[in-house]
Amino acid sequence: RAAVSTLSPADIEKFLNAARNTPYYVFFSTLLYTGLRRGELLALKWRNLDLDQGLLSVVESAYKLGSGEYVVKEPKTPHSRRSVALPQSLIALLKYYREQQAVAMEGVGTGIDENCFAFTRPDGKPLDPNFVSRAFARMIKNAGLPHIRLHDLRHTHATMMLKAGVHPKIVSERLGHATIGITLDTYS
Repeated sequence: RAAVSTLSPADIEKFLNAARNTPYYVFFSTLLYTGLRRGELLALKWRNLDLDQGLLSVVESAYKLGSGEYVVKEPKTPHSRRSVALPQSLIALLKYYREQQAVAMEGVGTGIDENCFAFTRPDGKPLDPNFVSRAFARMIKNAGLPHIRLHDLRHTHATMMLKAGVHPKIVSERLGHATIGITLDTYS
């Protein structure tokens, strides 16, 4: 198994500052602070976010086929269906983001409702997974941060939790791993 790449605590602050200058700040922040997979976050609909309770429910995953078709389906494994507790700072950010998204979508003649994807292009259409990953790579490079992949925000999240003393079983459940062994093998 290859070594897991993560951002250091100092690099996380630099990363968030760089991300603020992109249209994907809330998307990248949500990946970092939840440990979700890219496809899980792309498939997230507002109905799956309970910002009053501070919970995000992972019930679908999205990806794009080689033909360009956008597909939303059940998550990778049964364990991938899960609820993820959100930190207060992310709840506030998501509330603000939803307000801004509603204004933007009204401006182009579409509304926003509970069945809308949480993260979309300005016209309400789903984000292209590859475009998001390329924007992330450009941002990392331009910020002078160590080369990491978008998926490495998931690894950074898990590493931060484990270093903070969170029990590996809780980290495993949060990540949607089938067993605690997967988590321990990946992050030992």
